[in-house]
Amino acid sequence: MKKILYLLAFAVLAFVFLNGCEDRSDITGVEPILDGKSGDADLTRFVAIGNSLTAGYQNAALYESAQVYSFGNLLAKQVSTKFAMPIYSDPGSGGRMEIQALTATGAVIINNTKTGTPTNLTYPAPYNNLGVPGALTYDVLNATNSTDCASALFANSPNPFFDLVLRNSALNLGTQLQQALVQQPTFVTLWIGNNDVLGYATSGGVSPAAPTDRPTFTFLYNRITQQLEDSSGAKVVVANIPNVNAIPYLTYLGPVISSLVPWTLLGAPGLFYLKSNGTAGLADSASLRNGTALISLRGSTYATLLGDTTGLYYSISGNEIPTGIDTRYPFGFHPFNPWPNSLILDPVEINIAQTAVTDYNLVIENAATTSGFAIVDMNTIFNTIRQSGYQTDGLTFTTTYVTGGLFSLDGVHPTSQGHAIIANEFIKAINSTFNANIPRINVATIPASLPLVAKISFIDGYPQIDPKAFDHLLY
Repeated sequence: MKKILYLLAFAVLAFVFLNGCEDRSDITGVEPILDGKSGDADLTRFVAIGNSLTAGYQNAALYESAQVYSFGNLLAKQVSTKFAMPIYSDPGSGGRMEIQALTATGAVIINNTKTGTPTNLTYPAPYNNLGVPGALTYDVLNATNSTDCASALFANSPNPFFDLVLRNSALNLGTQLQQALVQQPTFVTLWIGNNDVLGYATSGGVSPAAPTDRPTFTFLYNRITQQLEDSSGAKVVVANIPNVNAIPYLTYLGPVISSLVPWTLLGAPGLFYLKSNGTAGLADSASLRNGTALISLRGSTYATLLGDTTGLYYSISGNEIPTGIDTRYPFGFHPFNPWPNSLILDPVEINIAQTAVTDYNLVIENAATTSGFAIVDMNTIFNTIRQSGYQTDGLTFTTTYVTGGLFSLDGVHPTSQGHAIIANEFIKAINSTFNANIPRINVATIPASLPLVAKISFIDGYPQIDPKAFDHLLY
Protein backbone atom coordinates (compact mmCIF):
# COMPACT_ATOMS: atom_id res chain seq x y z
CA MET A 1 0.00 0.00 0.00
CA LYS A 2 2.81 2.42 0.92
CA LYS A 3 4.52 1.80 -2.43
CA ILE A 4 1.26 2.54 -4.24
CA LEU A 5 0.96 5.83 -2.34
CA TYR A 6 4.55 6.74 -3.29
CA LEU A 7 3.84 6.00 -6.96
CA LEU A 8 0.69 8.10 -6.89
CA ALA A 9 2.54 10.97 -5.22
CA PHE A 10 5.31 10.95 -7.77
CA ALA A 11 2.83 10.67 -10.63
CA VAL A 12 1.34 13.92 -9.39
CA LEU A 13 4.80 15.52 -9.17
CA ALA A 14 5.62 14.29 -12.65
CA PHE A 15 2.43 15.87 -13.98
CA VAL A 16 3.29 19.17 -12.28
CA PHE A 17 6.83 19.10 -13.64
CA LEU A 18 5.86 18.17 -17.21
CA ASN A 19 2.87 20.49 -17.21
CA GLY A 20 5.21 23.36 -16.38
CA CYS A 21 7.29 22.63 -19.47
CA GLU A 22 4.43 23.33 -21.89
CA ASP A 23 4.61 26.32 -24.20
CA ARG A 24 2.23 28.98 -22.87
CA SER A 25 2.25 31.99 -25.13
CA ASP A 26 -0.92 33.34 -23.52
CA ILE A 27 0.19 33.85 -19.93
CA THR A 28 -2.93 35.61 -18.68
CA GLY A 29 -5.92 33.93 -20.28
CA VAL A 30 -7.85 37.23 -20.50
CA GLU A 31 -7.74 40.31 -22.72
CA PRO A 32 -5.32 42.87 -21.26
CA ILE A 33 -5.77 46.64 -21.19
CA LEU A 34 -4.06 48.09 -24.27
CA ASP A 35 -2.86 51.57 -23.26
CA GLY A 36 -1.40 51.09 -19.76
CA LYS A 37 -4.20 53.03 -18.08
CA SER A 38 -7.28 52.07 -16.08
CA GLY A 39 -9.26 54.45 -13.91
CA ASP A 40 -6.85 56.62 -11.96
CA ALA A 41 -4.02 54.08 -12.39
CA ASP A 42 -1.55 55.00 -15.12
CA LEU A 43 1.07 52.27 -15.63
CA THR A 44 2.62 53.68 -18.80
CA ARG A 45 5.84 54.26 -16.84
CA PHE A 46 5.77 51.48 -14.24
CA VAL A 47 8.73 50.81 -11.91
CA ALA A 48 9.05 48.04 -9.30
CA ILE A 49 11.32 48.50 -6.25
CA GLY A 50 12.22 45.61 -3.97
CA ASN A 51 14.32 42.52 -3.34
CA SER A 52 14.35 38.94 -4.65
CA LEU A 53 10.55 38.71 -4.42
CA THR A 54 10.25 41.58 -6.88
CA ALA A 55 13.11 40.34 -9.06
CA GLY A 56 11.39 37.01 -9.77
CA TYR A 57 14.14 34.98 -8.12
CA GLN A 58 13.13 31.30 -7.78
CA ASN A 59 14.74 28.01 -6.81
CA ALA A 60 17.85 29.77 -5.43
CA ALA A 61 18.66 31.55 -8.70
CA LEU A 62 17.72 34.39 -11.02
CA TYR A 63 16.85 33.12 -14.51
CA GLU A 64 14.78 34.21 -17.49
CA SER A 65 12.05 31.57 -17.51
CA ALA A 66 11.18 32.63 -13.95
CA GLN A 67 11.80 36.36 -14.32
CA VAL A 68 9.16 36.63 -17.05
CA TYR A 69 6.60 35.47 -14.47
CA SER A 70 7.63 37.91 -11.75
CA PHE A 71 4.54 39.61 -10.35
CA GLY A 72 5.63 42.97 -11.81
CA ASN A 73 5.99 41.62 -15.32
CA LEU A 74 2.65 39.81 -15.07
CA LEU A 75 1.03 43.06 -13.94
CA ALA A 76 2.68 45.00 -16.78
CA LYS A 77 1.36 42.50 -19.34
CA GLN A 78 -2.17 42.95 -18.01
CA VAL A 79 -2.02 46.60 -19.09
CA SER A 80 0.31 46.16 -22.10
CA THR A 81 3.04 48.41 -20.78
CA LYS A 82 6.81 48.19 -21.17
CA PHE A 83 8.69 46.47 -18.35
CA ALA A 84 12.42 46.10 -18.94
CA MET A 85 14.25 43.60 -16.73
CA PRO A 86 17.87 42.48 -16.04
CA ILE A 87 17.34 39.17 -17.81
CA TYR A 88 19.67 36.28 -16.97
CA SER A 89 19.50 33.44 -19.47
CA ASP A 90 18.67 29.96 -18.19
CA PRO A 91 19.84 28.21 -16.07
CA GLY A 92 20.56 31.57 -14.52
CA SER A 93 22.88 33.04 -11.94
CA GLY A 94 24.21 29.71 -10.62
CA GLY A 95 23.17 26.91 -8.31
CA ARG A 96 19.59 26.63 -9.52
CA MET A 97 17.62 23.89 -7.80
CA GLU A 98 16.13 21.45 -10.28
CA ILE A 99 14.22 18.17 -10.25
CA GLN A 100 16.42 15.77 -12.16
CA ALA A 101 14.25 12.65 -11.93
CA LEU A 102 11.23 11.12 -10.25
CA THR A 103 11.37 7.52 -9.10
CA ALA A 104 9.20 5.12 -7.09
CA THR A 105 11.41 5.67 -4.04
CA GLY A 106 12.05 9.39 -4.21
CA ALA A 107 12.75 12.53 -6.20
CA VAL A 108 16.29 13.34 -7.30
CA ILE A 109 17.00 17.05 -6.99
CA ILE A 110 20.27 18.32 -8.39
CA ASN A 111 22.28 21.50 -8.07
CA ASN A 112 22.73 22.78 -11.62
CA THR A 113 26.41 23.75 -11.83
CA LYS A 114 25.98 25.62 -15.12
CA THR A 115 25.22 29.31 -15.38
CA GLY A 116 23.60 31.51 -17.96
CA THR A 117 24.60 35.03 -18.96
CA PRO A 118 23.01 38.47 -18.59
CA THR A 119 21.33 39.31 -21.90
CA ASN A 120 20.09 42.87 -21.38
CA LEU A 121 23.15 44.70 -20.01
CA THR A 122 23.20 47.25 -22.85
CA TYR A 123 19.66 48.47 -22.19
CA PRO A 124 20.24 52.25 -22.35
CA ALA A 125 18.15 53.26 -19.32
CA PRO A 126 17.37 51.99 -15.82
CA TYR A 127 15.29 48.82 -15.74
CA ASN A 128 11.63 48.93 -14.84
CA ASN A 129 12.18 45.95 -12.54
CA LEU A 130 14.73 47.23 -10.03
CA GLY A 131 14.30 44.35 -7.56
CA VAL A 132 17.70 43.22 -6.25
CA PRO A 133 18.00 39.77 -4.63
CA GLY A 134 19.39 40.25 -1.13
CA ALA A 135 18.40 43.93 -0.81
CA LEU A 136 17.52 45.36 2.60
CA THR A 137 15.52 48.52 3.21
CA TYR A 138 18.86 50.30 3.79
CA ASP A 139 19.92 49.40 0.25
CA VAL A 140 16.98 51.06 -1.52
CA LEU A 141 18.28 54.40 -0.24
CA ASN A 142 22.03 53.79 -0.13
CA ALA A 143 23.40 50.92 -2.24
CA THR A 144 24.79 51.68 -5.68
CA ASN A 145 26.94 48.59 -6.28
CA SER A 146 28.13 45.25 -4.88
CA THR A 147 30.58 46.84 -2.43
CA ASP A 148 28.51 49.55 -0.77
CA CYS A 149 25.39 47.48 -0.09
CA ALA A 150 24.47 46.45 3.46
CA SER A 151 25.79 42.89 3.16
CA ALA A 152 29.20 44.19 2.01
CA LEU A 153 29.46 46.92 4.62
CA PHE A 154 28.14 45.04 7.63
CA ALA A 155 28.87 41.37 6.83
CA ASN A 156 31.84 41.61 4.44
CA SER A 157 29.79 39.88 1.74
CA PRO A 158 29.55 41.87 -1.52
CA ASN A 159 26.34 41.23 -3.48
CA PRO A 160 26.92 41.09 -7.27
CA PHE A 161 23.21 41.44 -8.03
CA PHE A 162 23.49 45.18 -7.31
CA ASP A 163 25.91 45.47 -10.22
CA LEU A 164 23.67 43.35 -12.45
CA VAL A 165 20.55 45.41 -11.77
CA LEU A 166 21.84 48.96 -11.21
CA ARG A 167 24.77 48.91 -13.72
CA ASN A 168 26.24 52.09 -12.30
CA SER A 169 29.59 51.47 -14.00
CA ALA A 170 27.73 52.42 -17.19
CA LEU A 171 24.66 54.41 -16.08
CA ASN A 172 26.01 56.15 -12.97
CA LEU A 173 22.45 56.88 -11.85
CA GLY A 174 22.64 55.80 -8.23
CA THR A 175 20.47 53.69 -5.97
CA GLN A 176 17.26 51.76 -6.62
CA LEU A 177 15.21 54.74 -5.50
CA GLN A 178 17.22 57.22 -7.57
CA GLN A 179 16.95 55.03 -10.66
CA ALA A 180 13.22 54.71 -10.11
CA LEU A 181 12.73 58.47 -9.78
CA VAL A 182 14.86 59.35 -12.80
CA GLN A 183 12.35 57.44 -14.95
CA GLN A 184 9.61 59.89 -13.87
CA PRO A 185 7.34 56.95 -13.09
CA THR A 186 3.57 57.14 -13.26
CA PHE A 187 3.22 54.01 -11.15
CA VAL A 188 5.45 52.29 -8.55
CA THR A 189 5.26 49.08 -6.55
CA LEU A 190 7.33 48.92 -3.36
CA TRP A 191 7.83 45.63 -1.52
CA ILE A 192 10.80 45.89 0.82
CA GLY A 193 11.66 44.95 4.42
CA ASN A 194 11.47 41.15 4.19
CA ASN A 195 15.23 40.75 4.38
CA ASP A 196 15.48 43.00 7.43
CA VAL A 197 14.06 40.11 9.45
CA LEU A 198 14.50 37.07 7.19
CA GLY A 199 18.29 36.87 7.52
CA TYR A 200 17.93 36.72 11.30
CA ALA A 201 15.20 34.08 11.14
CA THR A 202 16.77 31.78 8.56
CA SER A 203 20.12 31.79 10.40
CA GLY A 204 18.52 30.74 13.67
CA GLY A 205 19.09 34.20 15.13
CA VAL A 206 22.85 34.01 14.55
CA SER A 207 23.76 36.14 11.53
CA PRO A 208 22.70 38.87 11.93
CA ALA A 209 22.17 38.65 15.67
CA ALA A 210 18.99 40.76 15.49
CA PRO A 211 16.52 42.07 12.89
CA THR A 212 16.74 45.71 11.84
CA ASP A 213 15.44 47.67 14.84
CA ARG A 214 12.15 49.53 14.60
CA PRO A 215 13.55 53.11 14.78
CA THR A 216 16.03 52.38 11.97
CA PHE A 217 13.41 50.67 9.82
CA THR A 218 10.97 53.53 10.45
CA PHE A 219 13.53 56.14 9.40
CA LEU A 220 14.55 54.27 6.25
CA TYR A 221 11.06 53.30 5.12
CA ASN A 222 9.62 56.76 5.69
CA ARG A 223 12.49 58.32 3.74
CA ILE A 224 11.66 56.05 0.80
CA THR A 225 7.92 56.72 0.82
CA GLN A 226 8.36 60.46 1.37
CA GLN A 227 10.65 60.71 -1.64
CA LEU A 228 8.25 58.69 -3.75
CA GLU A 229 5.41 60.98 -2.72
CA ASP A 230 7.34 64.25 -3.08
CA SER A 231 9.45 63.56 -6.15
CA SER A 232 7.49 61.25 -8.44
CA GLY A 233 3.82 62.15 -8.35
CA ALA A 234 3.23 58.48 -9.15
CA LYS A 235 0.48 56.24 -7.87
CA VAL A 236 2.14 53.78 -5.46
CA VAL A 237 1.23 50.35 -4.12
CA VAL A 238 3.20 48.97 -1.17
CA ALA A 239 3.11 45.46 0.29
CA ASN A 240 3.76 44.49 3.88
CA ILE A 241 5.85 41.67 5.32
CA PRO A 242 4.66 38.07 5.87
CA ASN A 243 5.51 36.30 9.11
CA VAL A 244 8.63 34.17 8.82
CA ASN A 245 6.77 31.01 9.80
CA ALA A 246 4.59 31.29 6.68
CA ILE A 247 7.41 30.01 4.46
CA PRO A 248 8.24 26.29 4.15
CA TYR A 249 11.92 27.04 4.74
CA LEU A 250 11.00 27.43 8.40
CA THR A 251 7.76 25.47 8.62
CA TYR A 252 8.60 22.11 7.09
CA LEU A 253 10.69 20.08 9.55
CA GLY A 254 9.44 21.63 12.77
CA PRO A 255 5.92 20.22 12.57
CA VAL A 256 6.91 16.82 11.15
CA ILE A 257 9.80 15.80 13.41
CA SER A 258 7.43 14.94 16.23
CA SER A 259 5.52 12.55 13.97
CA LEU A 260 8.65 11.15 12.31
CA VAL A 261 10.39 10.24 15.57
CA PRO A 262 8.66 8.34 18.41
CA TRP A 263 9.67 10.34 21.48
CA THR A 264 8.85 7.55 23.92
CA LEU A 265 11.31 5.19 22.25
CA LEU A 266 13.99 7.86 22.41
CA GLY A 267 13.45 8.43 26.09
CA ALA A 268 13.69 12.16 25.32
CA PRO A 269 10.90 14.77 25.57
CA GLY A 270 11.89 16.68 22.45
CA LEU A 271 14.75 18.16 20.45
CA PHE A 272 17.79 19.62 22.22
CA TYR A 273 19.49 22.61 20.60
CA LEU A 274 22.47 24.82 21.36
CA LYS A 275 21.47 28.26 22.64
CA SER A 276 23.44 31.43 21.96
CA ASN A 277 24.89 31.35 25.49
CA GLY A 278 26.36 27.88 24.86
CA THR A 279 23.89 25.92 26.98
CA ALA A 280 21.43 23.33 25.72
CA GLY A 281 17.81 24.32 25.23
CA LEU A 282 14.85 22.02 24.69
CA ALA A 283 12.20 22.28 22.01
CA ASP A 284 9.67 19.81 23.37
CA SER A 285 7.48 17.66 21.17
CA ALA A 286 4.49 19.95 21.65
CA SER A 287 6.41 23.04 20.50
CA LEU A 288 7.68 21.20 17.43
CA ARG A 289 4.22 19.86 16.68
CA ASN A 290 2.48 23.24 16.86
CA GLY A 291 5.26 25.23 15.19
CA THR A 292 6.44 27.26 18.19
CA ALA A 293 9.94 25.92 17.53
CA LEU A 294 11.09 25.72 13.93
CA ILE A 295 13.94 23.89 12.20
CA SER A 296 15.20 25.38 8.94
CA LEU A 297 15.47 23.47 5.69
CA ARG A 298 19.16 24.28 5.77
CA GLY A 299 19.21 22.47 9.10
CA SER A 300 17.74 19.39 7.47
CA THR A 301 20.72 19.22 5.12
CA TYR A 302 23.10 18.72 8.05
CA ALA A 303 21.27 15.75 9.51
CA THR A 304 21.36 12.32 7.89
CA LEU A 305 19.05 9.58 9.05
CA LEU A 306 21.10 6.47 9.77
CA GLY A 307 19.95 3.12 8.44
CA ASP A 308 19.62 1.42 11.81
CA THR A 309 16.67 -0.76 12.72
CA THR A 310 14.83 1.87 14.74
CA GLY A 311 15.46 4.86 12.46
CA LEU A 312 15.88 7.08 15.50
CA TYR A 313 19.44 8.34 15.49
CA TYR A 314 20.88 11.25 13.59
CA SER A 315 24.53 12.08 12.87
CA ILE A 316 26.28 15.19 11.68
CA SER A 317 29.28 15.24 9.34
CA GLY A 318 32.63 15.65 11.08
CA ASN A 319 33.53 19.08 9.74
CA GLU A 320 30.18 20.51 10.81
CA ILE A 321 30.27 19.44 14.48
CA PRO A 322 30.13 22.53 16.74
CA THR A 323 32.77 22.71 19.46
CA GLY A 324 31.81 20.78 22.58
CA ILE A 325 29.26 18.44 21.04
CA ASP A 326 29.63 14.86 22.18
CA THR A 327 28.90 12.55 19.26
CA ARG A 328 28.54 9.51 21.52
CA TYR A 329 24.94 10.62 21.98
CA PRO A 330 22.07 10.78 19.44
CA PHE A 331 22.34 14.02 17.50
CA GLY A 332 19.66 16.45 18.59
CA PHE A 333 18.11 14.18 21.19
CA HIS A 334 20.52 14.62 24.08
CA PRO A 335 21.73 17.77 25.88
CA PHE A 336 25.38 16.73 25.30
CA ASN A 337 24.83 16.56 21.54
CA PRO A 338 22.37 19.37 20.69
CA TRP A 339 21.21 20.69 17.35
CA PRO A 340 23.38 23.71 16.33
CA ASN A 341 21.89 27.06 17.29
CA SER A 342 22.05 28.37 13.72
CA LEU A 343 19.72 25.66 12.45
CA ILE A 344 16.76 26.12 14.77
CA LEU A 345 14.52 29.07 15.55
CA ASP A 346 13.51 28.62 19.18
CA PRO A 347 10.44 30.21 20.82
CA VAL A 348 12.39 33.27 22.02
CA GLU A 349 13.83 33.87 18.54
CA ILE A 350 10.44 33.32 16.89
CA ASN A 351 8.97 35.98 19.16
CA ILE A 352 11.76 38.41 18.23
CA ALA A 353 11.15 37.79 14.52
CA GLN A 354 7.38 38.10 14.80
CA THR A 355 7.69 41.30 16.84
CA ALA A 356 9.90 42.76 14.11
CA VAL A 357 7.33 41.82 11.44
CA THR A 358 4.53 43.42 13.48
CA ASP A 359 6.62 46.58 13.96
CA TYR A 360 7.54 46.80 10.26
CA ASN A 361 3.95 46.31 9.15
CA LEU A 362 2.73 49.11 11.43
CA VAL A 363 5.36 51.38 9.89
CA ILE A 364 4.34 50.34 6.37
CA GLU A 365 0.63 50.83 7.09
CA ASN A 366 1.20 54.27 8.62
CA ALA A 367 3.40 55.37 5.74
CA ALA A 368 0.88 54.17 3.16
CA THR A 369 -1.98 55.93 4.94
CA THR A 370 -0.04 59.18 5.29
CA SER A 371 0.99 59.20 1.63
CA GLY A 372 -2.26 57.92 0.16
CA PHE A 373 -0.68 54.75 -1.20
CA ALA A 374 -2.52 51.49 -1.80
CA ILE A 375 -1.42 48.58 0.39
CA VAL A 376 -1.38 44.83 -0.16
CA ASP A 377 -1.67 42.87 3.11
CA MET A 378 0.71 40.02 2.23
CA ASN A 379 0.99 39.05 5.88
CA THR A 380 -2.69 38.14 6.16
CA ILE A 381 -2.70 36.52 2.72
CA PHE A 382 0.22 34.19 3.47
CA ASN A 383 -1.02 33.41 6.99
CA THR A 384 -4.39 32.42 5.53
CA ILE A 385 -2.77 30.17 2.93
CA ARG A 386 -0.58 28.56 5.60
CA GLN A 387 -3.60 27.80 7.77
CA SER A 388 -6.20 26.76 5.23
CA GLY A 389 -4.72 26.73 1.74
CA TYR A 390 -5.78 28.75 -1.31
CA GLN A 391 -8.04 27.78 -4.20
CA THR A 392 -8.23 29.60 -7.52
CA ASP A 393 -8.90 28.74 -11.16
CA GLY A 394 -9.39 25.07 -10.33
CA LEU A 395 -6.06 24.83 -8.47
CA THR A 396 -5.29 24.36 -4.78
CA PHE A 397 -2.15 25.81 -3.16
CA THR A 398 -0.59 25.28 0.27
CA THR A 399 2.71 26.26 1.89
CA THR A 400 3.86 22.62 2.06
CA TYR A 401 7.43 22.18 0.84
CA VAL A 402 7.74 20.92 -2.79
CA THR A 403 4.15 19.74 -3.24
CA GLY A 404 2.26 22.86 -2.08
CA GLY A 405 2.71 24.67 -5.39
CA LEU A 406 3.06 28.13 -3.87
CA PHE A 407 6.78 28.12 -3.05
CA SER A 408 9.74 27.12 -5.19
CA LEU A 409 12.28 24.52 -4.14
CA ASP A 410 14.34 26.93 -2.06
CA GLY A 411 11.44 27.16 0.39
CA VAL A 412 11.48 30.98 0.42
CA HIS A 413 10.50 32.32 -2.99
CA PRO A 414 7.17 31.84 -4.80
CA THR A 415 6.75 29.71 -7.90
CA SER A 416 5.58 31.30 -11.15
CA GLN A 417 2.00 30.47 -10.18
CA GLY A 418 2.72 31.92 -6.75
CA HIS A 419 3.75 35.15 -8.49
CA ALA A 420 0.45 35.15 -10.40
CA ILE A 421 -1.41 34.92 -7.09
CA ILE A 422 0.67 37.83 -5.75
CA ALA A 423 0.07 39.85 -8.95
CA ASN A 424 -3.68 39.33 -8.53
CA GLU A 425 -3.47 40.72 -4.99
CA PHE A 426 -1.71 43.82 -6.35
CA ILE A 427 -4.38 44.11 -9.04
CA LYS A 428 -7.11 43.85 -6.39
CA ALA A 429 -5.50 46.69 -4.40
CA ILE A 430 -5.03 48.84 -7.51
CA ASN A 431 -8.62 48.37 -8.63
CA SER A 432 -9.98 49.13 -5.18
CA THR A 433 -7.83 52.18 -4.40
CA PHE A 434 -7.47 53.79 -7.83
CA ASN A 435 -10.90 53.09 -9.34
CA ALA A 436 -9.31 50.80 -11.94
CA ASN A 437 -10.58 47.73 -13.75
CA ILE A 438 -7.43 45.72 -14.51
CA PRO A 439 -8.38 42.11 -15.30
CA ARG A 440 -7.11 39.43 -12.93
CA ILE A 441 -4.69 36.74 -14.15
CA ASN A 442 -5.89 33.20 -14.73
CA VAL A 443 -3.39 31.37 -12.52
CA ALA A 444 -4.03 28.09 -14.34
CA THR A 445 -2.41 29.54 -17.48
CA ILE A 446 0.93 30.08 -15.69
CA PRO A 447 3.60 27.33 -15.75
CA ALA A 448 3.70 25.12 -12.65
CA SER A 449 7.16 23.57 -13.12
CA LEU A 450 9.53 23.20 -10.14
CA PRO A 451 13.14 23.21 -11.31
CA LEU A 452 15.48 22.14 -8.30
CA VAL A 453 19.13 21.66 -6.70
CA ALA A 454 20.16 18.55 -4.75
CA LYS A 455 19.43 14.92 -4.09
CA ILE A 456 16.14 14.22 -2.38
CA SER A 457 15.15 10.77 -1.22
CA PHE A 458 12.11 9.93 0.85
CA ILE A 459 12.13 8.19 4.22
CA ASP A 460 8.60 7.55 5.45
CA GLY A 461 7.46 10.21 3.00
CA TYR A 462 9.87 12.97 4.06
CA PRO A 463 12.67 14.30 1.83
CA GLN A 464 16.35 14.36 2.80
CA ILE A 465 18.20 17.17 1.01
CA ASP A 466 21.81 17.32 -0.14
CA PRO A 467 23.95 19.62 2.04
CA LYS A 468 24.82 21.89 -0.91
CA ALA A 469 21.21 22.58 -1.80
CA PHE A 470 21.07 26.06 -0.24
CA ASP A 471 24.65 27.21 -0.83
CA HIS A 472 23.63 29.89 -3.35
CA LEU A 473 20.40 31.05 -1.72
CA LEU A 474 19.75 34.77 -1.32
CA TYR A 475 16.59 36.42 -0.04
